[in-house]
Amino acid sequence: MTVKVCGMREPNNITALAKLPIDLIGFIFYEKSPRFVGEDLMNWVQENGSVLEGIKRVGVTVNREIDEILNLTHDYTLDYVQLHGNESPEYCAEIISFWDASSVHRAELVKAFAIDEKFDFEQTKAYEPHCAFFVFDTKGDQKGGTGQKFNWDLLAQYQGETPFLLSGGIDPDSAEAIQKLQHPKMMGIDLNSKFETESGIKNIDELKLFLYELGKR
Repeated sequence: MTVKVCGMREPNNITALAKLPIDLIGFIFYEKSPRFVGEDLMNWVQENGSVLEGIKRVGVTVNREIDEILNLTHDYTLDYVQLHGNESPEYCAEIISFWDASSVHRAELVKAFAIDEKFDFEQTKAYEPHCAFFVFDTKGDQKGGTGQKFNWDLLAQYQGETPFLLSGGIDPDSAEAIQKLQHPKMMGIDLNSKFETESGIKNIDELKLFLYELGKR
């Protein structure tokens, strides 16, 4: 199972997290988020890249201009760009066309969808040609995560071909419920606020125990 831990913003916490069996680490480039990362942290990440050896970097963005996406990807050697706003399939295609036409560092795209009882999973189809995977998160009033679970029974409505990460309100007591999920396209989970001592600071001991319960060792 692929595990992404998102919303990291403190060097010592990142260093401790990197010792756990995780696959993806998320950095939030959205100024309104309490987990927003600035140049200082990302420069530290670049200078201490060996700390994250074997862990892919995900840059989380919300309705950024395309040139900003290109610059963030290049400057911080991102492996994935997660689009968490109202970005269209055409927007995704334009980013990829820029990468195809240049020699700058490129990443793969990830689209996050805000799920509630009214969500139409058919909306995901137009993004399939452009995205490595999706993130299914809980719909809220603001952009970004809510820290709340949506009704996971809704996942049965997703019949697409693109794999997804489950996000939204996963907490230290969720391991058993996650192991019971049988969706063929669920590639893993996205963890954030329910494992924090404060915004952007993860409880490493809780994460370690949770990952052990999931069978990640």
